Amino acid sequence: MYEHLYDEPMGEDVALPFELPEWIACAPFEEYLGMTIEEAEGGKARLTMPFQVKHAQGKGLMHGGAVTALADTAVAMAIKSMLPEGSHFVTTELNLKFHAPIHGGTVTARAEAIREDERTIRGVAEVFDEKGVKTATFTSVFRIRRR
Repeated sequence: MYEHLYDEPMGEDVALPFELPEWIACAPFEEYLGMTIEEAEGGKARLTMPFQVKHAQGKGLMHGGAVTALADTAVAMAIKSMLPEGSHFVTTELNLKFHAPIHGGTVTARAEAIREDERTIRGVAEVFDEKGVKTATFTSVFRIRRR
């Protein structure tokens, strides 16, 4: 959907060159990485991403940045599933603990968002390889913008 925009410059003074088709949808970065939102409802989400060459680090394993992006996006979709459409929120903290390398196949992130107070949401995601092995645990804090 966004392929024609991947190389367009972005900046504070540049109008946003795209519009999400719906509230719970992949943005250009997530689409570029090949993420699919399998489900997002009631503060939980499940996303998948196929391991492709563009995700590989120098030794052929999935790059930690790709794993982090999948987990962070899964938590963001879990948050979107519990907030009113149009809410603005950002990641303020994140941590990823690796348990096992990812060698190939489709990777799955299962996330849950827990509202801590009016403006703070904590997120947790677990990332699994195609064989169901837990490869990473992700924790994060998000802040909701005041209206």
